[in-house]
Parts: sequence; C-alpha cells; structure tokens
Amino acid sequence: MKIIAVIPARYASTRFPAKLLQDLGGKTVITRTYEAALQTGLFDDVFVVTDSDLIFNEIIKQGGKAIKSIKEHESGSDRIAEAVLDLDVDVVVNVQGDEPFIQKEPLEALLKVFRNDTEMNIDLASLMRKIQEKEDIENPNNVKVIVDQNQLALYFSRSVIPYPRDLNTGVNYYQHIGVYAFRKKALMDFYTLPMQLLEATEKLEQLRYLEYGKKIKMVETTHVGIGIDTPEDLERARKAWLSF
Repeated sequence: MKIIAVIPARYASTRFPAKLLQDLGGKTVITRTYEAALQTGLFDDVFVVTDSDLIFNEIIKQGGKAIKSIKEHESGSDRIAEAVLDLDVDVVVNVQGDEPFIQKEPLEALLKVFRNDTEMNIDLASLMRKIQEKEDIENPNNVKVIVDQNQLALYFSRSVIPYPRDLNTGVNYYQHIGVYAFRKKALMDFYTLPMQLLEATEKLEQLRYLEYGKKIKMVETTHVGIGIDTPEDLERARKAWLSF
C-alpha cells in the first residue's frame, strides 16, 4: 500500500486566528506538526494542504511539501480529497494541523487496520479514547462515539450517547479523536456525495460517511495530544514543548 499523510491547514480560525503560524519552540505550529508526521517514518509522503499563501510559503521555506487549495471547502475531508484527487495513493491519513504532539503509536494502529483488512471491508479508521468525568461526557465540544462489537462506529454525536437511562449497566463512554485514515475511494466518494441531514444537524463530517453506508473502524487509544484551539492552549503547548 502507498500511504501518505495530509495535514489540512486553514489560516482562519474563529477562536484563534493564525494559530498555525504562532511560535512553538522556535518554529511555527504547522511546521512542528509537519515535522512530527515526517518523524514517525510511517508515510511515503507528507503534505500540508492549505488555503493560505502564508502557510504554503512557510512550509516551502522549511523544505516541506505543500499544496494550495483551489476551492473553498466546508470540511477537512473536502480539502484533502481535492488535494489527493490525482495522486496515486491507497490510504490517506489526516493529521490535524494544530496537533504538533502527534505520536507514532496511534497512527501506526490506524494503519494496522488496513493491513489486516485483507477483504477491504473497512473504508475509514479513526481514534477514540475512554472518558469518565461527567463534565467531559456532557461537553458538546467533545464528540462522542458508540461502536458495535467489532469496533465499527454506529454513531457520533455532540450529545451524551448512549443516554444513561439505567446508571447500573457500566457502559463506557468514548470521545472521538479526529485523526482519520481513509481508503482513497471513500474519500473521493465523500467529496462527490451531498451533505445529508444528520451531518447538517450535528455539524460532524464523519456522519456523512455513516449516512452513505461507509464502515468506520474505531481504534482505542490512551494518547491525549494538545490541540491548539485558543491562546491558552498555545501557552500549555509551549510549556509542554520544553520537556517534550
């Protein structure tokens, strides 16, 4: 299999504009993320795909590879799909641009799904982690996922799923970690299929895959990165970088 990593990188951010160009240990956040993906050694190639000349030029200046988006896009999947449309690849891994602390082990676990899937039944693989605090479970910014006995995703929601009508079942709650590995065909299908009601309601792009019958294999991880969504997150990341 030919496997690449693509890092979607928007300049605009509602909560923290230009966050990807902020300094983290002497380099920009997006450069740190790009280098972290390269250093895993898992990929045949790594690209940043962006709508921004500033981000594009930053990656090229650092000796990296970048692709400029042609269209405006609603989601990271759309941006990646446009970028890889003409590339000869089998599996595409989406690495979030604001996750400079991404590690090899969870990415390796995602790729193992496809290596073991000899009948090619799985369309996507993604990560989840167990959460236990009531505040985390009820937080709509934490997307929850429920799975079947084969660890295939049944549904994603900002709401509490499953709803705890019976508190004595001992059910586990899982937060979806937005790192994906796609078969290229699944990504291309997403790009051409219109948004449906569940995705439009929850504002979660992964629901489009489920609504069209795609199979998403979830992989449990204990890895907790430091996503940089706010200036406060950046300060935490800077402190963590000193001992990383």
